[in-house]
Amino acid sequence: MDSAVLAPAPVPPSWPPSLQVLLGEEAPELWSAVLGPLGGRLRTLAPVTVTLRPDAAATVRWSAVVDWADGRATRESLAATTGAEVPAGAAVLAGDVGGETVTVGLWRWPLDPALPGLAWAASAAGVARLLAELGVDAGTPRLRLRAYRPGRRAVVEVTSPAGRWFLKVVRPSAAAGLAARHAALAPAVPVPPVLAATDDGVLVLPALPGTPMREALGGDPAVLPPPAALEELLDALPPLGLPALAPPGRRDPTDPLPRLRGHAAVLGMVCPGLAPRLERLTAAVAAAVERRPVVPVHGDFYEAQLLVGGGAVVGLLDVDTAGPGARADDRATLLGHLLLLERLAADPAPVAAYRARVEAVAGGGADLAARVAGVLVGLATGPFRVQQAGWAEATEARVALAEEVMRTSSSR
Repeated sequence: MDSAVLAPAPVPPSWPPSLQVLLGEEAPELWSAVLGPLGGRLRTLAPVTVTLRPDAAATVRWSAVVDWADGRATRESLAATTGAEVPAGAAVLAGDVGGETVTVGLWRWPLDPALPGLAWAASAAGVARLLAELGVDAGTPRLRLRAYRPGRRAVVEVTSPAGRWFLKVVRPSAAAGLAARHAALAPAVPVPPVLAATDDGVLVLPALPGTPMREALGGDPAVLPPPAALEELLDALPPLGLPALAPPGRRDPTDPLPRLRGHAAVLGMVCPGLAPRLERLTAAVAAAVERRPVVPVHGDFYEAQLLVGGGAVVGLLDVDTAGPGARADDRATLLGHLLLLERLAADPAPVAAYRARVEAVAGGGADLAARVAGVLVGLATGPFRVQQAGWAEATEARVALAEEVMRTSSSR
């Protein structure tokens, strides 16, 4: 093992044991213990995503180069998780960190033990066989991984001369409920229909027409729907009486504070210096939030989930969280993402103009501002999660943006 290549960056001693193990000097040793018996030897190991939960459990995905006994060198995607998230079937190691036992489950892509369907959904031959069962001759399809949250979900884009599809890979126990949710929503809003759902947790969805709103925000404004059309889209969500739209969740689905507190706890663990500011921000949000009626919501409503064309919404994606909630939270999620996108875009003017139009329709007020601030605190976890260069500074900037939203609201 080349220790010069594999030497990890120092992990702050204040970080929880899960990160000490998964990001510290023990990380290469964990993988050597797993890969060694298979004839593999790490050449490089670098974290790609790091998800930390409020209970201090963590999941890390790495990019690695592995040298094998037969002379091959392969690039591997490796994943590990701690705590209650360790799935059955993972390679399990345990050790003591500062007097606390940390149990780690490890696996190699695409053999995610929590997502058994991923093994074939990441294989062109496996995908071709499934499409053939649906009556589609896809030849040798091209696959592109669009999203992967180890142990949680993955999205694979499939392209062939016969068409384009998305394979949504979830835990098998979640597949039937997600398919039912699509079926309940499809008559009312433009969600993709489920063409097939497998017992091992793979949903086959057709690609929908339209331009992603995020892309459209930097292009022709005529493509964008008027903000009133977004409200009409949410108004069209089917009633909550449908069993498929009543997933178990928070005791009060209209209360943003539990989620905010969870995000603040995560940020406080990796950026302890922000903890006092996060505490004040949470208190300010708690003072401003009002009770809202429970209505049907999308649950993660922002520009990346919307396909647009001709001034209308032609596609609504990722309906995993559709169900009971507060309409103000859907509005706040969109506004929070637009506000951050405005700060990150090379040309912020079109985004700022559209955000102003959305705000005018949303109606403003202290409650909405508080919910937007909560969304921004959640988005502040992003730079660390994707291991962005300068993530600490980017995190602080997003927290500062949430504080600015609250200050602006109170000054009004």
